[in-house]
Amino acid sequence: MADNRIQMPGGFGGLMRFSDEYKSKFNLKPVHVIGFVILVLAFRIFLDLIY
Repeated sequence: MADNRIQMPGGFGGLMRFSDEYKSKFNLKPVHVIGFVILVLAFRIFLDLIY
């Protein structure tokens, strides 16, 4: 039987798709990152007001 897999041309030089190779343990949504930044800024302003 013939091998029916699609092969990429040699000019791609070893580039890989990271979504296929790497799965992160932490899945953060952009909303969570923005919320964390806002909390850090609010804490920083709070500390400036106290001291």
